[in-house]
Amino acid sequence: FKYKLVTMKLNISNPKNGMQKMLDIENENELRIFYDKSIKSNVNISSLGPEWSGYIVKINGGQDKQGFPMKPGILTNRRVKLLLTKGVIGCKGYSMKKGERRRKSIRGCIVSPEIGVLNLSVVKEGKEILGLTGISNKKIFGCKRASKIRKLFTLSKGDDLKKYIVKRKSSNNIESSKIKHPKIQRLITPLKIQRKRFRLSKKKNDFVQTKTELIEYGKKLK
Repeated sequence: FKYKLVTMKLNISNPKNGMQKMLDIENENELRIFYDKSIKSNVNISSLGPEWSGYIVKINGGQDKQGFPMKPGILTNRRVKLLLTKGVIGCKGYSMKKGERRRKSIRGCIVSPEIGVLNLSVVKEGKEILGLTGISNKKIFGCKRASKIRKLFTLSKGDDLKKYIVKRKSSNNIESSKIKHPKIQRLITPLKIQRKRFRLSKKKNDFVQTKTELIEYGKKLK
């Protein structure tokens, strides 16, 4: 009889700078701090090592060793079968019709030794750790959506958003000085309003036409 080590991967992310770090832990004594804890609960991970002293993380989710995801609200540490709709956790819904439900296997929201990957996010930082704290990832791309550009620069609806797009030089060719910028999404222009007005009028005219044709057909039957 061979004793299997309880291995678990901890995916720790820092929402402040967008960085994350993966840990492979085989010592079950270090993993006991996560057992019987549910999703959205905070855990002090100072027992993982001296470099993690003062760190508090929040459990966001995870999956077991067979790949079944943890679902919030299912108060058990076992695997259960539930009727799920399309798009929810544990049911991607390929080839499913609207309103259809299927019975799928998912893992409960309570952490157990059968969990293979646990997703954590930093709530409180301690000492500086390379790859998780410190230098943040620089964002070279700006906002694309019109509402987010207005929120970022505190603009009104009458302002021209093309002047506030974050532009950058192309890095493919050093000699070329081509400037790239994203296309603004969900931008309401006069042409877009005109097309919407045309679609609505066409829909209304088609409804009136079918109604008149139905009345004429009824008169012919009489």
